[in-house]
Amino acid sequence: TKTILTIHDSASIRQMVAMTLTGAGLDVLEAGNGQEGYDVATANTVHAILTDLNMPVLNGIEFIKKYRQHPSSKGIPIILLTTEQKTAPMLAQR
Repeated sequence: TKTILTIHDSASIRQMVAMTLTGAGLDVLEAGNGQEGYDVATANTVHAILTDLNMPVLNGIEFIKKYRQHPSSKGIPIILLTTEQKTAPMLAQR
């Protein structure tokens, strides 16, 4: 079974994503902010990560930058899932 980490500061969004993923037969780990997500991701085997953009403590971009420095991040896909309505300036520059 594959394990997916979902990182979002909204508990209801985390629950919705977790319900969808577990319904598809996946195991789900949850974190409420980027730092908590980093701690969970580096302490467990994860096969993919879904992260929000705007979160307290460590936002999605900061999480990705920090996690990509860790050896366990190699080859792990990360999807930035956000409820933002405007394109984030840091993403539009790419």
